[in-house]
Amino acid sequence: MNLAYSHREFSFEPEDHTAIARLAYEEAGIVLQPTKAQLVYGRLARRIRACGLTGFADYIALIQEDSEERTHAIDALTTNHTSFFRENHHFEHFMETCWPPLKKRLATGGRVRLWSAACSSGEEPYSLLMVLLGTDRQSAGALAKQDFRLLGTDLSTEILSSARNARYHADTVKTIPPALREVWVGKGEAGGAQLHPLLRQLATFRYLNLLGSWPMRNRFDAIFCRNVMIYFDDETKARLQSRLADQLVVGGFLYIGHSERLAPEVAGRFSWIGRTTFQKVS
Repeated sequence: MNLAYSHREFSFEPEDHTAIARLAYEEAGIVLQPTKAQLVYGRLARRIRACGLTGFADYIALIQEDSEERTHAIDALTTNHTSFFRENHHFEHFMETCWPPLKKRLATGGRVRLWSAACSSGEEPYSLLMVLLGTDRQSAGALAKQDFRLLGTDLSTEILSSARNARYHADTVKTIPPALREVWVGKGEAGGAQLHPLLRQLATFRYLNLLGSWPMRNRFDAIFCRNVMIYFDDETKARLQSRLADQLVVGGFLYIGHSERLAPEVAGRFSWIGRTTFQKVS
């Protein structure tokens, strides 16, 4: 396959794609086959222009030395596709099985920790908050006074900014059930939508590379890590799943994406509960 695009603004040779693919894998576990060359070109050409460079060779040299621009490159190469209440059976299971004992624990002064491990622009953690709060805004104030933490992490610094702002296109919030949308969604700028401040105060968003070091000291009662492992090879998936298991309390739940599976070497640490829903047993 010829990866050189002579008709494009910048030349893009096979060795350019190879260098970028190697960096993306080493930094973020993202596998970029040669068939992704056009995607890579389109997403990084914008960064080349922004940096005032003349081509991919110069840009590759830059991101090998400049950690800040390397972060921008990974941001550009990361696919952030999500929606409110995506794969809703996970939220239903959480409310029916996971949340009742956690709610009781909070009421008696205990601690609850939840983690959205690839939160993108925030739809997943905010969906989780809406289901556990229901239509009662006063419950948000009560929850804020308890030892409850919901952490959302992502590799993209730009998308985390969107999550913190909690402003969405009007079409994006249409997947929120009407009763919840009426309580938690208001009008935003330019005809968009803005989530209620009470929701935003209950979620903490932080940058985290899932392949890097994790600063969290406490284990979690539930982890949502959905539709991110599809970009990893088998070795990376197994390593990440093992670390997720370590980060869960025994009896805690792990929710993964609809097309994802547990690696054989990790599966024994979990009990299968239902569709891509697992409970840690050891």
